[in-house]
Amino acid sequence: MRQSSVRGDRSRRRQEPDAQELGWDDGLYANGGPSAGAPDADGGTPPGDGDASADGHRTGGRPRRSRGRKVLRWTALSLAVLIVGGAGAGYWYYEHLNANLRKAPRSLSGDGLKKPDPNAFGQSPLNILLLGSDGRNSAENIKLGGARQDADRKPLADVQMLLHVSADRSSMSVLSIPRDTRVTIPRCTDPKTHQVYPQTSAAINQSLQHGGPGCTLATWQELTGVYIDHFMMVDFSGVVSMADAIGGVPVCVDRNVYSHDSKGHGSGLRLTKGTHSVKGVQALQWLRTRYGFEDNTDIGRAKAQHMYMNSMVRQLKKGTKLTDPGQLRDLAEAATKSLTVDDGLDTVKKLYDLGGDLNRVPTKRLTMVTMPWQYSSDESYVVPKPGDAEATFALLRNDTALDGKDRKKKAAPAPKASMPKGALKVVVQNGTNSTVNGPVSGRAGVIQQRLAGLGYGAAATDTALTTQADTTITYGDKALRGDALALAKSLGLPKDAVRESSSATGMRLVIGNDWRSGTAYPKASGEEKDADKAPDSADALNGEDSKACMKVNPQYSF
Repeated sequence: MRQSSVRGDRSRRRQEPDAQELGWDDGLYANGGPSAGAPDADGGTPPGDGDASADGHRTGGRPRRSRGRKVLRWTALSLAVLIVGGAGAGYWYYEHLNANLRKAPRSLSGDGLKKPDPNAFGQSPLNILLLGSDGRNSAENIKLGGARQDADRKPLADVQMLLHVSADRSSMSVLSIPRDTRVTIPRCTDPKTHQVYPQTSAAINQSLQHGGPGCTLATWQELTGVYIDHFMMVDFSGVVSMADAIGGVPVCVDRNVYSHDSKGHGSGLRLTKGTHSVKGVQALQWLRTRYGFEDNTDIGRAKAQHMYMNSMVRQLKKGTKLTDPGQLRDLAEAATKSLTVDDGLDTVKKLYDLGGDLNRVPTKRLTMVTMPWQYSSDESYVVPKPGDAEATFALLRNDTALDGKDRKKKAAPAPKASMPKGALKVVVQNGTNSTVNGPVSGRAGVIQQRLAGLGYGAAATDTALTTQADTTITYGDKALRGDALALAKSLGLPKDAVRESSSATGMRLVIGNDWRSGTAYPKASGEEKDADKAPDSADALNGEDSKACMKVNPQYSF
């Protein structure tokens, strides 16, 4: 990414001379650039001005260095779903594996968003938040993650990806977010201690310390406006065995790479130019390499992770891996023991069903992107890029694939209204109940009065508050589509705000958080208007792109 490269060069000039990557992951944005500490005798990193304090907050005014083998957590997580879904084990074994799973509440912040209504065919999209925790809650996790001094520190969610499966299961989009993205973390309550964490602005990886993964889910919902059905979180243990079990994953570099220098920077990855099948320690090195890929930042590392994941999925889709029953059992054990899931995804049977849903998506419709971002004004954090980030979120909210292949064909002529305005019964509801900003009182009444002035005399209000990012008009009877489109036109709403739903009764207008004031619907910016694919700044990678090759930084070539 051009922007990343410029900032990366600047940040490298500011990094500490003893910065290292041996602790798995050092800070990406310390005063605008990478930072890290040298490992101690135990493989951890000594305290320093970039360290996280005991409560996970940064000291010295700089982003913390996360530590541990966190990148493979995404690998472990994906494999857990795919393998449990395809192992074909008996029900007795499912019950055994159930006991391995750790469970936690889905959301820890208020009512949150309302689950979208199913489409005209009764189908609903599926959104799963995939988290990687750097918790050291066991001897094995300490061994893998190092940094023994952090054994009692609350974990951080340093890997975060939202997996969106379309309602018809024809496409899958995966959205990554840089771990140091500054966001609003809503008020959350720890389900175990009942401690209340007030709303705050901080790096998104700290949200896990505010009561658990349910707070991270609530943070994502507030940021994106996307209703998230489930979360899956994985820790260190069992990760390396999962990488070994698939028998190797092909990866490519565009020149020789050795992720190591005289100052100790690097993962140790050493590959010659071309394609190689990596597994075990080498796969671990690939997934944690920052120094050596592109501009030596987490953005390049995320791209390498996307390439690895796409390649791994292609390998699994071939059906030539994971055929040994004993190997499958070991892998299923390791996967389930490392997983924490929400209370709606708390059995292996449910994971099995989920695996079936994911398996239906063809590889060519898998798209991985990174949230469009930019540096904060003080260059200590990153923030969502105005326009592009919201456009990406909106595509997911509207169940539109990020690959652009959902482009609508030339639309047929819109049906005409079937009844006079004054006879159309439409219920107006206030959907501005944001957990962060709070509701705007009286919005339903204001817009109902506006409708009355436009001739919709039968419009009424529903006094119940709800939470919704976008203003929508839903209807259940196909015959009402023309009337719904006419209503949208009267209010200045876009056509994609009109949605047929199998669960809708009558017609309902929900005023979302995109319309919190006034009677004229605010127009979208040029970047967001009529978007049908992820913006270029999201750096999309297609699941079938077998020719993708990581760009090696010349400083780390040989």
